[in-house]
Amino acid sequence: MSGEFNNKTIKWVDDRLPIFTMLKHSAVDYPTPKNLSYWWNFGSLAGFVLVIMILSGIFLAMNYTANTSMAFESVERIMRDVNYGWLLRYLHANGGSMFFIVVYIHMFRGMYYGSYKGPRELLWWLGLLIMVAMMATAFMGYVLPWGQMSFWGATVITNLFSAIPLVGDYIVTWLWGGFSVDNPTLNRFFALHYLLPFVLFALVFLHLVALHAVKSNNPLGIDPKGPQDTIPFHPYFTIKDLYGMGVFMMVYLAFVFWAPDFFGEPDNYIPANPMVTPAHIVPEWYFLPFYAILRAVPDKLGGVIMMFGSIIVLFFLPWLDTSKVKSGRFRPLYKQFFWLFVIDCLVLGYIGAKPAEGAYVLIGQIATAYYFFHFLVLLPLIGKIEKTKPLPHSISAPVLKGGGIPAGATAKPMEKA
Repeated sequence: MSGEFNNKTIKWVDDRLPIFTMLKHSAVDYPTPKNLSYWWNFGSLAGFVLVIMILSGIFLAMNYTANTSMAFESVERIMRDVNYGWLLRYLHANGGSMFFIVVYIHMFRGMYYGSYKGPRELLWWLGLLIMVAMMATAFMGYVLPWGQMSFWGATVITNLFSAIPLVGDYIVTWLWGGFSVDNPTLNRFFALHYLLPFVLFALVFLHLVALHAVKSNNPLGIDPKGPQDTIPFHPYFTIKDLYGMGVFMMVYLAFVFWAPDFFGEPDNYIPANPMVTPAHIVPEWYFLPFYAILRAVPDKLGGVIMMFGSIIVLFFLPWLDTSKVKSGRFRPLYKQFFWLFVIDCLVLGYIGAKPAEGAYVLIGQIATAYYFFHFLVLLPLIGKIEKTKPLPHSISAPVLKGGGIPAGATAKPMEKA
């Protein structure tokens, strides 16, 4: 394989460590379905943002002090005295929100086009593990500025583990490193916040290995029938991804330069004070739907179970969806309920940002009930009763005359799943 390279240095290295052959196979020659839309850009965007987060985080860590008496001031010093420290901090802070935006879009795209169905179940699981690791990393990172919302957010969220019978109090004590949120808590959160992105990087690598093993899904949800249905990843999709990155960077940098605190909380610009509780404690926006589910149940343990259950149920999605057709494009009934589910998630996010009082409580409970109803009841039922549209014979077929069916061929409707 290394004989393909003309450069003698590259050939010499590749003969001893076939890294260039691997890159050529994975990022150049990799056969990709020719019909991938821009919805498939968000996976590469997530990897791009992860690199930005790791690099900016390393430089921020060089100037941050993980001590309760100096953490807030060290962040202020980064903003005011470190050369381009303000840029590093805003890239990192807003990068966290951008990371969740692209990953959530990536997940909803996978749900719409059935990318969790066989043989991609393990690929879906690795994606969910990436999301869980992101949540842990983001939560610990939010504590580091040691502002009011950082301190009280850490206190409220870590206290949730005390609801676990028998071992809950021991878990909370271990997380805190003592009997309250204090210096040991900040130290271990800083250490874990620095470590977890590299765990994330390893999970992303496994995600890519699994993707290349089972190949990419596509908007039609059917496997390529031959070389006529695929094209090399480079230059076609590298250019497409670069265009997506350009658009993404315009949005990302617009927040960094013109609205850097758009996703933040004003209370976090006040130094942490254990004696003063903020009027309304809210987590970062990307946790709000799960926070709404947590508050929907009056019982503390029940709320914790529901919150973790809302993530665990996603691991069973490949089996809860009983339809044999992957893409929502050919599933008229599923398509309608999918968009209802998206609206439900947005409602949960809105309720999570509101006080747990009045009508907000009832709306949150209804939205939470529908969240689980969608996965546990609707998906299995829709797969059994839905009449799907006829699938094209191949990926290339939709471009041929006849509305997605090759000329002279007769489409046969899919049987009910």
